[in-house]
Amino acid sequence: MGCYDCCMKCLGGVPYCSLVATLLCFSGIALFCGCGHQALTETERLIETYFARNLQDYITLAYLIQYFQYVIYGLASFFFLYCIVLLAEGFYTTSATRQTFGEFRSTLCGRCLSSTFILITYVLVVVWLLVFAFSALPVYFFYNMDTTCHTITVLTETPASINQLCIDARQYGLLPWNAMPGKACGMTLSTVCKTREFRLTYDLYIATFAGAGITLLALLTYMVSTTYNFALLRYLGRKGIGTRC
Repeated sequence: MGCYDCCMKCLGGVPYCSLVATLLCFSGIALFCGCGHQALTETERLIETYFARNLQDYITLAYLIQYFQYVIYGLASFFFLYCIVLLAEGFYTTSATRQTFGEFRSTLCGRCLSSTFILITYVLVVVWLLVFAFSALPVYFFYNMDTTCHTITVLTETPASINQLCIDARQYGLLPWNAMPGKACGMTLSTVCKTREFRLTYDLYIATFAGAGITLLALLTYMVSTTYNFALLRYLGRKGIGTRC
């Protein structure tokens, strides 16, 4: 076998769908975890500075933020390992691997592995849909805040109307109802929106939301590729036909 034929055989055994999904998953999780962790830290700083004067008013929020940051550490580790495993499974079910390990092992063990990964990936897709929806909530909050600040800028000539425009963190469940002041109104709110912390936090939550979407796309790609592999291993494996996804 010549060098060209050997290279073509190696390239033919690459699970391109799984490889693309792995790259998407790595980038999405890195964006979600990195930006999400920093966004939570900046959110705590904003709430502490502009919406609550007493530590007891936001102590629960501080504990929740710390808890979610630990969850982010776990998510990053889990998805890194799971993506590596799924990529290895994709390589395992290629035609090149079938020739290496033999027909019986690739059809029997491969089908077992593929069905297991299909089940796990389906569950992860459902769970991550909830995470994706949840990550949109802070974007919605900061979007409303930014829109209100823009309205205040337009209505600067009518101070009476400006003071009626407020963002109440208590309405979003960030603070208890007895927290003081709990809200920012008028020019105070406009000042908050002009701070570096607000813009940074807003951008970080947008990046976190985008990372969640990229990760969801990666999981859907994994789901399609593992289902495809399982179907071929089950129905065509005994005929000696390999898979390339």
